[in-house]
Amino acid sequence: MAYEEEILTLDHLDLKGKTVGLRVDFNSPLDPETKRILDDHRIRSHIPTINELSDSKLVIIAHQSRPGKKDYIPLKVHAQRLNKLLRRKVDYIDGLFDNRVKSKIQNMDESDILFLENARFYAEETYLKGNPDISIHENSHIVKELAPLFDYFVHDAFAAAHRAQPTLVGFAGKITTIAGRVMEKEIVDMSKAFNEGFENKIILLGGMKVDDSLEITETMLDDENMDKVLTMGVVGNIFLMADGYDLGEGNRKFLERELSNYGSLVEKAKDLLEEYGDKIYIPVDVVLNIGGKRKGAPIDVLPSKYPIFDIGLDTIVKYKQIIEDSDLVIVNGPAGVFEMDEFSIGTREIFKSVAESNTFSIIGGGHSTAVVEKLDLVNDVNHISTGGGSCISFLAQREMPGIEALKRSKKKFH
Repeated sequence: MAYEEEILTLDHLDLKGKTVGLRVDFNSPLDPETKRILDDHRIRSHIPTINELSDSKLVIIAHQSRPGKKDYIPLKVHAQRLNKLLRRKVDYIDGLFDNRVKSKIQNMDESDILFLENARFYAEETYLKGNPDISIHENSHIVKELAPLFDYFVHDAFAAAHRAQPTLVGFAGKITTIAGRVMEKEIVDMSKAFNEGFENKIILLGGMKVDDSLEITETMLDDENMDKVLTMGVVGNIFLMADGYDLGEGNRKFLERELSNYGSLVEKAKDLLEEYGDKIYIPVDVVLNIGGKRKGAPIDVLPSKYPIFDIGLDTIVKYKQIIEDSDLVIVNGPAGVFEMDEFSIGTREIFKSVAESNTFSIIGGGHSTAVVEKLDLVNDVNHISTGGGSCISFLAQREMPGIEALKRSKKKFH
């Protein structure tokens, strides 16, 4: 049974005039000094869902960052940005389930929007994170206080669906919980990676999330859901080391510093190369950062005292040819330090190649989304995932607590 057949969506119920709790993921990059929102992509992604609920009494629940981070702030700026995007009044309140909030909800009129405070300001939301006992989430104070005030709950936070937290999984056992348009589109579009019968499927894995990338590689190749895995960025560097290349002391120390389990990751990559070597592609050349200038170098000249900041031109050409010959391509993570113009060529060329090809394309992860928007390729790819970790989890076919909650709710209430 396909995912979309196991959950309820906005097409299944009439929510006009109903009080609806809406869980979104508005977690956005902020300027560390001014706290200004730098990229509102995630906020904009939820606009279609919010507009479809324009005749409901809508209560929005969201989060920003996590305790200890500089961008862990109240959601007033998010409410202001939403107000500007919707051109409708958004009533922000600095509380989540206190008596002021309850009174506001009980006195809402049709089409009102109430935006609640950062859910992670409340201990349960962070303390219970990842707890597999769903009953604990369902019996949290957040859920017990808010659920009776809602007629329905809409879960649209795909970007956080890989996490188990009260506002993400707790309401599903108390009231009918349905998928919003973001959640629905993510599930439908990314399921095509497994269900559409594409002949030549490839995935490009870059960036820093090596642990997740190795798991995706193993899962997809083991289940024969992918024909080729192309590596780049830090992921590519780990595979180079696994293949016996010494990157140089500086590069090695960087990996040791940034990846706490660096040694085991190299060993894992080595095992994958031994088992699936003909399907895993590693860079054939790299770009070194020499005083801020790019210098291409074949991998045979390694080790180098200079840091690796991009893939080289030969690798770009090789990967572009593979992309052009594919029927499905998934990209998760940049090819190098794309934030610096001097070292953005690999990332830029790979993403442009994906956009210009006739392949069905899926782009996942925050950095990847930023690249697509920066290069103005949004309309040239088939699906841009709002999630990084959630996209990886879905593609690795891990259990997704947020999606499982939707399935449980359908079974219980319909």
